[in-house]
Amino acid sequence: MPSQKLLYRLPLDLNSCLLNETLILIEKVVELLEGIKCADVKLLVWSKGGDMPALKPLKWYRRLVTKKGRLESGVFLVEGDRAIEQIVTSHPEAIVEVLTVTEPSPRYQNYNVRLVTERQFSSICLAKTPQGTMAVVRFPMEIYSDRLPEKVDGKILLLEDIQDPGNLGTLVRTAAAFDFAGVIMSENCADVLSPKCVQATAGAVLSIWLRRTGHYLELAQTLRKSGYFLVAAELKGTVAPSVLCRQSKLILALGNEGAGISGTLLKVADFRLRIPTIGSKAESLNVAACGAICMYLSSQT
Repeated sequence: MPSQKLLYRLPLDLNSCLLNETLILIEKVVELLEGIKCADVKLLVWSKGGDMPALKPLKWYRRLVTKKGRLESGVFLVEGDRAIEQIVTSHPEAIVEVLTVTEPSPRYQNYNVRLVTERQFSSICLAKTPQGTMAVVRFPMEIYSDRLPEKVDGKILLLEDIQDPGNLGTLVRTAAAFDFAGVIMSENCADVLSPKCVQATAGAVLSIWLRRTGHYLELAQTLRKSGYFLVAAELKGTVAPSVLCRQSKLILALGNEGAGISGTLLKVADFRLRIPTIGSKAESLNVAACGAICMYLSSQT
């Protein structure tokens, strides 16, 4: 059967409950038709102030779970009211749309809000216990650039091959909390915009500049030439953590959860520090815990 385009227009001054029920019904028809590939269906909600953008099918949101989908769309997902509020505070212009399973909060009155069923919401998010609210947020493409921002100052976190998204997100959140200017990540790090990583940042993912690149060593060297000191945290380090308190231009480097920092990165480090622990009780610290301790110490004078 040849593809057809069906267009529905609904006045937004309908009773909100009736509108939501109507949208859900039509969306079920859309999914059914798309499933049997007999039509290309678009749903357009029309308001008194003019036409709103066509509502995207649920599969479009599901694609944002993948890096390819995020790069193609230029947006990522942020789940939970608290995380979204952080984005509203730091980058309100970045929010494209809010999805919710309940009556939208007044705090989202300036944004396009889409009501969905709990089942539809669960099909989009990866969390075992969905929070019921999700925002579609634009991200700066510079995140995947191999160039530093035009003006760089303040402390910088350098992460090499941190593969657990929870660890990566926690480190980004901690860096923002301790006023680091930015985070440089190797290309083998988890994707900082993946849902699990974004959830771990608690909305702080846009609070500081980020770079995820295979040229992270070159960026570190460029910073060192401009007066930065690179301090690498490792098990065999010989310098006390107090070295962090004396550096106004600091690059704090942390390595992979299992392998630690690579020999290549260690060679360019100005200092190799070790956090003293009771080795008979625990061989080492989790990288996120190590990073939190180091970043706290760097904030002390």
